[in-house]
Amino acid sequence: MFDLIGKRRWFYLISLAITIPGFIFILLTPLTGGKVGLQFSIDFTGGTVWEIHFANGTPSSADVQAIMASQGLPGTAAIATVGDKSYVLIRTEQIGLAEFQPSPSPGASSSPAASSSPSDTASPAASGSPAASSSSAASSVAPEASTSPEPSASPEPSTSPAPSASAGAVVGASPSPSASPGTGGSALNLPTTGKLADLRYALEDQFGPIDEVSQEANIGPIISNEIAQQALLLIVLGSIGILAWVTFRFQDFRMGATAIAALIHDVLVVVGTFAIAGTFFGLQVDALFVTAMLTVIGFSVHDTIVVYDRIRENRIRHAGEPFDAIVNHSLLQTVGRSLNTSLTTILVLTALLLFGSDATRAFVFAMVIGIVSGTYSSIFNASSLLVDWHLWDDRKRAREFAVARGR
Repeated sequence: MFDLIGKRRWFYLISLAITIPGFIFILLTPLTGGKVGLQFSIDFTGGTVWEIHFANGTPSSADVQAIMASQGLPGTAAIATVGDKSYVLIRTEQIGLAEFQPSPSPGASSSPAASSSPSDTASPAASGSPAASSSSAASSVAPEASTSPEPSASPEPSTSPAPSASAGAVVGASPSPSASPGTGGSALNLPTTGKLADLRYALEDQFGPIDEVSQEANIGPIISNEIAQQALLLIVLGSIGILAWVTFRFQDFRMGATAIAALIHDVLVVVGTFAIAGTFFGLQVDALFVTAMLTVIGFSVHDTIVVYDRIRENRIRHAGEPFDAIVNHSLLQTVGRSLNTSLTTILVLTALLLFGSDATRAFVFAMVIGIVSGTYSSIFNASSLLVDWHLWDDRKRAREFAVARGR
């Protein structure tokens, strides 16, 4: 019979070799101010989320991130597919929704000066012209539009040689994509000033007009702090609940404590992997990562409970045998089931990792790492720690008995 428990020291060494590098990178996160270690997304740091659809097809996330870098905007871009449409989900530093302006319909002016200029009341003929601009900026572009009394003036928006993204620009007098018929006109909520407007124009110059905005939001520091606190609270409360239930179910605190020890091992493996990958590949921790961690915790304890339940049964069937032999026999009986369950789950997750959306790729990657680690820790760590704890208690009782007899 293969002796898994007899080789538990090797399993401990393997776990240490995996967890220690990741743990070092986790500790480096606060020490380096986030330059090394975990890279948190705007879900935890605050920022702006902008989800858009391009009329001419969806560019790759790498191309969008290259445009963002050229505009000096740190962040990420992912492709999210909803139905038959693919959207570009942009997450960047907090810019501010105050810089969003409704995109005007063709021939209309979006300049704030257009509605407040005294020329609106001073020249009724100008306001009656369909092509007339209400601002001095517009009259400098098309003077005949503001002075012509004929109602037969061309209703088409006058054009300038180059689009302008500066504040106070007249979008109706510019061939910017926001005023083109293909962009949806006033139904869009496109930025016209500020950093996000610069990014918008750069994206449209490269990939064509934006015809849909499905999401735009700011996440402030207060909300991001609440998300971080709630995530930590969920993990702590989940761990306490698992400890209490396993202890009650098997009437042995040692089983509950060793299950939590294996769980901590899995958390360190996943978080450490993200800390290393974040340092070298820019992989970020977002809100979905918390969901993945809670799922991994549940899956890890599931395998551990299967092994412990078999140990409880075999302690009755093989009463009198050494505890380490009973645990080894139980592991050999359940290892096939644990591996088969984990393998089928990993196959599905691998397919999602390779062919799924960019928006869920980090979530799926955390799940894959966590399930592999959870399977390993349930078989080789939790049961081994339980055996060592029992052997330590036996030696302690033997010493106490020897001392009592010596008196």
